[in-house]
Amino acid sequence: MFVLVNLKAYPCDPVAVATAAANAADDSGVRIAVAPQAAHLEAVSETGVETWSQHVDPVEPGSQTGHTLAETVADAGAAGTLVNHSEYRVKLADLDGSVRAAERAGLETVVCANNPAQVGAAAALGPDAVAVEPPELIGTGTPVSQADPDIVEDAVAAAAAVDPAVDVFCGAGISTGEDLVAASDLGATGVLLASGVAKADDPRAALDDLVAPL
Repeated sequence: MFVLVNLKAYPCDPVAVATAAANAADDSGVRIAVAPQAAHLEAVSETGVETWSQHVDPVEPGSQTGHTLAETVADAGAAGTLVNHSEYRVKLADLDGSVRAAERAGLETVVCANNPAQVGAAAALGPDAVAVEPPELIGTGTPVSQADPDIVEDAVAAAAAVDPAVDVFCGAGISTGEDLVAASDLGATGVLLASGVAKADDPRAALDDLVAPL
């Protein structure tokens, strides 16, 4: 089970959260990664935690002022990137371009999708994984695996029908170890979460609780 912690733009200490995640990963043997804001990628990577970008743009090196270049993200220490998070939706053509840019730079990709139909469309682009996360559940503390488990099962089936090599992650409302177990039972191979760790008073304790059942 892969645990990807998205720090979004929360006013947390990214290095402290990353250090907690690195230690929790070492102690538990669970794969845990942290996705900070772009300006913090290098500092987070230096903690030793697996580091991911929150986004890369569908651009090549050159005259691209203001864009997030996949190669720069990789140079800063990132191993992968999110694309098309519900808080940063992109057009289908740009989504494909971002996945290709990430591949060019040697980055893993997780494409976010709202529902099983979008999961199937995203899987057709050939990312490493697709994360299904209904936007209405994001930040609520109510996981999709509990609110509507059929969405997760249908998402797994939709991805498998298009490309069995594409993993399916479960996002939105994930915050406890029980949520991870439920996601796994429904066929997900990873989870995407944010506030449960980024806004926790003690990120290490939150992570330990999260991975304890694993």
